[in-house]
Amino acid sequence: MTPTTIRPVLYDTLRHLISARHSTRNFLTKSVSNDDLRNCLALAQNAPSGSNTQPWRATFLSGDALTSLKTALAAAADNDPSQILQLPEAFRHYRSTLGRKLYGQAMGIARDDLPAHTTAVLRNFEFFGAPLAGIIYIDKALYDVDLLSVGIWLQTLVLELTALGLDTCIEVSVAGYSHVIKRELCISDDMEVLCGLAVGYGDPTSAVNHVVAGRDEWEQWIDIRD
Repeated sequence: MTPTTIRPVLYDTLRHLISARHSTRNFLTKSVSNDDLRNCLALAQNAPSGSNTQPWRATFLSGDALTSLKTALAAAADNDPSQILQLPEAFRHYRSTLGRKLYGQAMGIARDDLPAHTTAVLRNFEFFGAPLAGIIYIDKALYDVDLLSVGIWLQTLVLELTALGLDTCIEVSVAGYSHVIKRELCISDDMEVLCGLAVGYGDPTSAVNHVVAGRDEWEQWIDIRD
């Protein structure tokens, strides 16, 4: 292949990966290869960052270590749901719209069925049954300086995982219980927990894994000026 033929092929592959990746909320118990994870992390290390700070930090867990974290998080969220992070008023309609699709349509949970709704929400803190989960964090000293680069790294990583046939769900919800995460994983208080990442193989028979969240038209928020 010449450079002129390679570029369209690469672009088509990238388009497919970006379009194929979606938030998976029900995983099979099938384990994830440590070699696959390590290879993806090695490649993601090439992600760009301001002044080459490489500010992303993460801890990945499976097996008993993951079970212990899930137990602690679920207990904390059940005991004090007020720590679940809330969106500003102007953006809450996005969560409401997604909630109707997930809980109402896919799970068949009535709007006034509070116990069922609570049970469904708590699955966030069980990483939706994923056999592998990551906690993503950053040194607080770099939070204002280069938080953006962590997002670039995370997107790079999830696209790599998608290319290997793995499914993911980025979970900001767990950051509301950063004190639990830091205690369980012995993470220094100098760090700021940003999100969790559930990784595994999605259950193809689960209705929630076929929910299409939808996106705004890019023209609504992006301006191009000549």
